[in-house]
Amino acid sequence: MRRILQGTMLALSGFALTACMTADPGNRPRVQGNNDVTARQMARLPDTLPPMKAFSRPAKPRPKHANSVIAGDFLDLSFQLESGRALPYFSRFESPVTLRVMGNAAPHMQRDLDRLLQRIRTEAGINIRQVKQQSPASITLQVVSKRELQRIVPNAACFVAPNVTSWAEYKRARRTEKTDWTRLKIRTKMAIFLPGDVAPQEMRDCMHEEIAQALGPVNDLYRLTNSVFNDDNFHTVLTGFDMLILRAYYAPELRSGMTRDEVTSRLPALLARINPSGGTGLPRKHPPAPRGWKRAIETALGKGVPLHRRRAAANRAVAIARAQGWRDTRLAYALFAKGRLALAANGQDALEAFLEADRIYGSTTEASIQSAHLGVQLAAFALSAGHAGETIDIVNSHIVPVMEAENAALLSTLLMIKAEALEDVGRHADAQLVRLDSLGWARYGFGSTAQVSARLREIAAISPG
Repeated sequence: MRRILQGTMLALSGFALTACMTADPGNRPRVQGNNDVTARQMARLPDTLPPMKAFSRPAKPRPKHANSVIAGDFLDLSFQLESGRALPYFSRFESPVTLRVMGNAAPHMQRDLDRLLQRIRTEAGINIRQVKQQSPASITLQVVSKRELQRIVPNAACFVAPNVTSWAEYKRARRTEKTDWTRLKIRTKMAIFLPGDVAPQEMRDCMHEEIAQALGPVNDLYRLTNSVFNDDNFHTVLTGFDMLILRAYYAPELRSGMTRDEVTSRLPALLARINPSGGTGLPRKHPPAPRGWKRAIETALGKGVPLHRRRAAANRAVAIARAQGWRDTRLAYALFAKGRLALAANGQDALEAFLEADRIYGSTTEASIQSAHLGVQLAAFALSAGHAGETIDIVNSHIVPVMEAENAALLSTLLMIKAEALEDVGRHADAQLVRLDSLGWARYGFGSTAQVSARLREIAAISPG
């Protein structure tokens, strides 16, 4: 299930706050009372937006971790639910997989689906194809309205359910044994529910995560750095790690109904065969994250929680991470949450949290997209402080990994910030070209013209010019 986590998915919602920051004589950010966009900044908004851009990247590289580590991740992903409940059996489809789309699907959704299914066939080696709407299918992808979806499952951006084929059937069967993952020994039919009235990127992100979970693991692990199977939502499309996990899921060495011990005994040889560069070794055990830490993160980034409680929860998540001795991405993520929630009250505290998180991500293998999310915040601080050259350098250092991760919303935001910095140093023609480029990506990342224009205005307001 892809969760709705307030202020985390794209690291963008803080711009209304960072836009209020300028530099004091000591170069520390301070908060101004006026967040209006000047007439000069408003003049930069185009009358019409350029065409929507789309990615066409090649397959993602394989993970760089040892197979013993990947095996431990595979087991924790496959034999546990996000709630913490254990899954007694390994389950998958045991015949060729078919998929159909029901509901009002936009043309861009079909393009993204075609590309995703091709990647799954070639990178994961899974026999999957789309069939006509009226045909029976292993997986039904049902498009519903965002309002209707969240009326039934309030915290879900999208989700997958077993043993049902429609929204109506799911509503009748939810909370019954029919949709209980712990009773599943073999997969025969799955239904994915995603909103059809959201930005193109959000629909694509939902398809990637939910189709992967319909085929394979249904758990998410915060410790994973390079995966969509992580509730931090930093990765938006299936990575090389994810495709390797799915390839292992459908390897001939495994079959539905196996226990954890049975799968454990098969994994070392299986992974050595499909990922020879990862070496051999028994699955490495990973201590689970404390439930208190996960609850603190979910409270800090959740919906409908008062701001003071969210800030307290973020501070608690950081404290628990430090008490655990973590110096990995879990501490960095808690710091990221703390920084975002501190923006309105204490810019210096926010900056210090972002900088520490950035140092952790920067020293972590395969964490470049996480660093890019921090880069948005650090570039905004630099821009608001009048450091245009530093702003441009920060943005430029993150463009390639963001392109590789196919995150159009994040890419467009970085380019919008760069355009403002170019304006501030008098490079107006270059600024205009970069801004137009950003708007093409924003069409895909944010969707409506109103949302794109609002984002551009928010970023224009950051600049002291």
